Amino acid sequence: MKRIFPLALSLAFLLLAAVASAQDAVPIPRVNIDVDQAQNPEEVATSLQILGLLTILSLAPALLIMTTAFTRIVIVFSFLRTALGTPTIPPNQVVIGLSLFLTFFVMSPTLSKLNDEALQPYMKKEISLDVAKERAWSTMRGFMFRQTYKRDLALFAGLSGAQYETLEDVRWQELVPAFILSEIKTAFVIGFYIFVPFLVIDLVVASTLMSMGMMMLPPAIVSLPAKILVFLLADGWSVIVQALAGGFR
Repeated sequence: MKRIFPLALSLAFLLLAAVASAQDAVPIPRVNIDVDQAQNPEEVATSLQILGLLTILSLAPALLIMTTAFTRIVIVFSFLRTALGTPTIPPNQVVIGLSLFLTFFVMSPTLSKLNDEALQPYMKKEISLDVAKERAWSTMRGFMFRQTYKRDLALFAGLSGAQYETLEDVRWQELVPAFILSEIKTAFVIGFYIFVPFLVIDLVVASTLMSMGMMMLPPAIVSLPAKILVFLLADGWSVIVQALAGGFR
């Protein structure tokens, strides 16, 4: 299992890099899976490894989501909808689609490096699958390390009882959850800064309505157009997208 997860994740990113790089079409081998009687124990072990790999590859979408910029981006957009007071606008499909394409944009340098150093040499048969896997995993480790807080790495290292002298010694069992936790923390920090100006608008509108004796009028009805207007005047979408794209190292 310790080797299957990095292999599955590396293969998933190799496929993602192939799509993102938009290179010329290359011949893809046909995969044929037959069920036959094994002739020796080694064949049984190989078959079990392939079965485990296929099982983990079925989780490839979740692996790609949780090990890329997608988590932070989609959480920030969810905070934005709540702060504006429009929890269903934009719809979930639009938020997820925008988050996905922004993820491709943010990850494009990493995917380009992965394509140049791992995918293309493997397609040209210059390196083996194991070497391509190691290069792909090393590239993704570098991206995740740059976004991960050291205290989160220390947290999971302490929970597992592991001690590391260098970052190269950190296992994926500690790196991946630490990266996810760091992304959630960063998204919540950005969400706080998004909430503050809209909260001020809500307080001003509520105080104004109370001072005018219009306590029967829901403040949300008045504050919603004001928040949308302020957001548009500040070019909020561009500011948030720029902050998200520039926040990744």
